[in-house]
Amino acid sequence: MRKGGVAEEASKDEVIFAEAVRIFREKGYHATSMRNIADAVGLQKGSLYHYISSKEDLLFKIFERSSGALTQQLEAIVASNDSPPDKLRRAIESHLVALCDQLDIYTVYLSERRALGNRYHTKVRAEGEKHARLIEKILQEGIAHKDFRALDTRMVALAILGMCNWLYQWYSPDGRLTPQQIAVIFSDVVIDGLHK
Repeated sequence: MRKGGVAEEASKDEVIFAEAVRIFREKGYHATSMRNIADAVGLQKGSLYHYISSKEDLLFKIFERSSGALTQQLEAIVASNDSPPDKLRRAIESHLVALCDQLDIYTVYLSERRALGNRYHTKVRAEGEKHARLIEKILQEGIAHKDFRALDTRMVALAILGMCNWLYQWYSPDGRLTPQQIAVIFSDVVIDGLHK
């Protein structure tokens, strides 16, 4: 009986998460109330607090879900024995595929992350910095191996992340290109720009 209760609670957490993502995307974070989320999942507003402590807490969970797996993928790519150009291609593809596979989650995260208070905002910035540093490591390795010309690696890393993140503004699953095809185009543009 207890096991069913735990599974049911985990399932309710997922339903709350999915509905919050949907409503945040449709209405925006500030226009969404806890009542909207409670109504969407069939709970009283007071009962919703059994699962989440605040709307901001829910937005932070969306951030964690969207960025955690990507961080692990980037760390594995950086640690691999691939050449720097191949690492950079894989990093760009991982970022774009993750974004496209979870488009609703990333759209909410990228468009609403400034709504987080200081405590959460610091964590969000730290994770973004980690992504930038991982891309910088690939670029620095490429410069050391003479695969890339010496440019400001910080600026290039931020440009790559900005280019990838902006995809949420225009990407459509029904569009003419797959995430992998877009990744090839982005990678070609970046790597051609980095060659001497």
